[in-house]
Amino acid sequence: MKNLQLPEDKTILKDKVILVTGAGDGIGRQAALTFAKYGATVILLEKTVKKLESIYAEIVELGAPQPAIIPLDMKGATVKNYQDMALTIIDQFGRLDGLLNNASILNSLNPIEHINEETFDKVMKVNFKATFFLTQSLIPALKLSKLPSVLFTSSSVGKQGRAFWGEYAFSKFATEGLMQTMADEYEHIGMRVNAINPGATKTRMRAKAYPGEDANKLKTPEQIMPAYVHLMSDESIGICGQSIDL
Repeated sequence: MKNLQLPEDKTILKDKVILVTGAGDGIGRQAALTFAKYGATVILLEKTVKKLESIYAEIVELGAPQPAIIPLDMKGATVKNYQDMALTIIDQFGRLDGLLNNASILNSLNPIEHINEETFDKVMKVNFKATFFLTQSLIPALKLSKLPSVLFTSSSVGKQGRAFWGEYAFSKFATEGLMQTMADEYEHIGMRVNAINPGATKTRMRAKAYPGEDANKLKTPEQIMPAYVHLMSDESIGICGQSIDL
């Protein structure tokens, strides 16, 4: 996937309904914009209303299909919140064609013996527990699509543990397991389930983890979008259960 380019066909995601979590910033924001540019109706999930309003306005200004907004903090959301959201999506759109689970948080990097219960619970809640129950709640909507695609956001530390990455690494190992299990359960009905490890990308989370790094040497969220568009489009039929490093 390293040699992929953004498709020339600007309608490759036309008529698709795609939900993006963490859509207000970084990779999630860029993915929402890019999906919209290629014809998708994007459902924007983000905890900060101001960020939602900003990305909503930018998509509308593009002349892309009108997006939908879901202001929701995954740190405090309940399973009922996700179930109600799923019913609303089915009622308003009739189905869900794509889901990008992008929302994640990073605690300060600490050795294992310094991890406390409060930060452990917070990171695992957003990065794994909330992601799981949101995805679970959306499965009925995804099954109403002919060719649904689900993408989880992974990390290199979710494949090979690294000192001091603690809760974040644990949550991404769990995400990899969820992706593999879900792919095996639903591939037979045509649902594609994969994970993307974006690698070193110029985002706020990266800056928090590596404050001394020269961010100008990193790839931008826009530069990694070809893989996201490809995996959300019907061009990726047959790719399932893969953890893809960019």
